Amino acid sequence: MAGGTVPAPSPSPRRHWWAAWRRWRKGRPFWGGLAAVVAGAEICALPLAPLKIMLEQGIAGIPSVLMGLVMVVMGLSAWFAPQYRSLAGVLTVMVATAALVMSNLGGFLFGTVVGVIGGGLIFAWQPLAPEEVSAPESEPRLPPKELS
Repeated sequence: MAGGTVPAPSPSPRRHWWAAWRRWRKGRPFWGGLAAVVAGAEICALPLAPLKIMLEQGIAGIPSVLMGLVMVVMGLSAWFAPQYRSLAGVLTVMVATAALVMSNLGGFLFGTVVGVIGGGLIFAWQPLAPEEVSAPESEPRLPPKELS
């Protein structure tokens, strides 16, 4: 542009999307929820064999599938309802520990270890406190009035 000003580049939609994603992720126990979902999916998927093998396994595979589903739901609740993080964290640790005994050594130990770590991360997460807006120091502060 001859003799004119160059317009400022507008923020790209990609950059805006990335900032929104980071804000969403930081506002909840994201990594603990992800670990719980991965551990639950792993515990749930191991007993899901072909139908012929599953019929031979019988009722023993049902607790594995149920415990895996509970862990996935707890991980998702940590993401989408972070106010229930304490309950979700405790239940995730309890189910992951129970899976060690009831479900193929807790998904061959991987599901139990990742589930206990994820539940601990969910339970330990705390939301950031909003920053307090302080009055500018240029304005004098008046002492409180005394009641007579």
